[in-house]
Amino acid sequence: MTLDKKGHALVFMDVVAVCAAALGANYLRFDEIYPADFIHFEQWLLLELLLTPVVFYFLGLYRSAWRYASITDLKVIVYAVVARTFLVMSLFIFLGYDRGVPRSTTVMETILLLGAVGGIRLLTRVQREMLQVKNLRSKSPVLIVGAGDAGEIILREIRGNNTLPYNPVGFIDDDPSKWGVRIHGVPVLGSTADIPQVARRRKVSEAIIAIPSASGKQLTDIYKACKVAGVRTKTVPPVSQLFEGRLSLSQIRNVELEDLLGRKTVNVEMDVIRASLTGKRVLITGGAGSIGRELARQVAELGPERLIVLDRNENSIYFTEMDLRKRFPSVRIDCVVGDILDRTRLGEIMEGSMPHIVFHAAAFKHVPMMELNPVEAIKNNVFGTRNVAEKASQLGVERFVLISTDKAVNPISVMGGTKRLAELVLQELGGSTRFVSVRFGNVLGSDGSVIPLFKKQIAEGGPVTVTHPEVTRYFMTITEAVQLVLQAGAMGMGGEVFLLDMGQPVKIVDLARNLIELSGFKAGEDIEVVYTGLRPGEKLHEELYYLGEQWQATAHQKILKFMNGVHGKAGVLPRLNMMEHALLNSPAAEMDAVVRRALSDLIPEFSGPGRPSADRSPVPDRAPVRAAFI
Repeated sequence: MTLDKKGHALVFMDVVAVCAAALGANYLRFDEIYPADFIHFEQWLLLELLLTPVVFYFLGLYRSAWRYASITDLKVIVYAVVARTFLVMSLFIFLGYDRGVPRSTTVMETILLLGAVGGIRLLTRVQREMLQVKNLRSKSPVLIVGAGDAGEIILREIRGNNTLPYNPVGFIDDDPSKWGVRIHGVPVLGSTADIPQVARRRKVSEAIIAIPSASGKQLTDIYKACKVAGVRTKTVPPVSQLFEGRLSLSQIRNVELEDLLGRKTVNVEMDVIRASLTGKRVLITGGAGSIGRELARQVAELGPERLIVLDRNENSIYFTEMDLRKRFPSVRIDCVVGDILDRTRLGEIMEGSMPHIVFHAAAFKHVPMMELNPVEAIKNNVFGTRNVAEKASQLGVERFVLISTDKAVNPISVMGGTKRLAELVLQELGGSTRFVSVRFGNVLGSDGSVIPLFKKQIAEGGPVTVTHPEVTRYFMTITEAVQLVLQAGAMGMGGEVFLLDMGQPVKIVDLARNLIELSGFKAGEDIEVVYTGLRPGEKLHEELYYLGEQWQATAHQKILKFMNGVHGKAGVLPRLNMMEHALLNSPAAEMDAVVRRALSDLIPEFSGPGRPSADRSPVPDRAPVRAAFI
């Protein structure tokens, strides 16, 4: 390796340091620079001047970027200086100059040279940091919330990147033991409650929340304190989303709605899930929908033998295929166009792939839309489920997992009723296939969910429409929902209905207001919130389980299972066949009535159609479930 100008300068400074250290050691030992007792000092010094740059060169002291000097670099300096001292002494003795070498002088010279060589190199870093501090004064003051490892990383990265517009003026942390402490010269100024006062005093307009393990409640409290202070907020992703657990400045993002939901990080048993999917042939129906796509991504990560993704929407399945092939080039992926209502096509697909596991995510999910199209709802959600499940049983599929919904509990809507019927269909099927259902509520950002609608309304300047001021829903992120679906599918023995812990219900109006504020507007001033009234088929509050269902805890704290609970009338499958025949032979004008009568007949607790009264609430009935999740 050839040396650049900086390398030559370092060699020159090291030579000067060797001379200074040798002469200084003599003076400390003998009170004179050229002591008579050091008989061969000239030869010793000449040998040092020749060998020191050579040893330093081969040990990398001229290759390091000293502006980023660290403890590791200091260790290399110590090793290099000690190594060159032993080499000089060994050669000195070998050349016959073994007399007249004061051992104490050698030790003192080594110590002095360590200080000189280390100081020369650290001067580069000191100069760099002084320049950084000078440059920071012209940048925008920023608070770092969280004086832990993540906060320290963020501070170092901000100071090391001159293109960033931030000047870290202080830390905020709720741990009293850290108050007054300085991290790289930056003080910890107080707790979350002190943010308004600190922001005003330090003229801060932005805060970075550097707490990857923060709960939703913590983030909400910090966000509210920053909002009171008029401070914009950014955050780092949660621990579960950090790549290999590492944090970098590029991962800092705006606070999002998901951060404020108050949901704790889900820890799934990846070994159990991996063992259930690795090397298996997996079929996902409805694979181009939001849940199906995420299922496909997470399954592909676990190394299946083959992944078959089925959907009837050509454009959506095309884009899903492009995404999967780019992400997982080594996985055998077949994205196929087909309709679960077409038994012939479905049979070709399943017989051709012979899946071990089926995740059935194909369904119509939009409640008001299905109120207007009940025939399509029952065809797709019930007859389609029956078709896939019966074929799975016929082929001896190991496991069949139905993606259900909390709207299947005490349904008042056609959509909820059809999903409940789908659960009942699975409970009647026998054979070697283990049929399980997994219930959960709304998924943030899924196709047709309220969040994309709110974002669109905000982008258009409002108003944001909410059906009722008291309406609540359960929410979870799409990644979390799919992780728990995979976990429940892996533990299912057949016949269970699994319930995912949805946390606490969220008021939709609060969701709307948070989203407005996260978009940089003020609710009620910049963007109005307008109430439109509950739509057909909608409940004021969703329920998670039937009062008669018997729940059991599972090995996973966020999953319950229900068995031997409330069932519809016996013989659901034969009755469905009769209803299918009736629909084929009914006039078009009577088909909707046939569907609604069938839902009432097959599901005793079905109370639709109609709108519920405002006092209908399942809160008292959820107490056992909440206790089980604690």
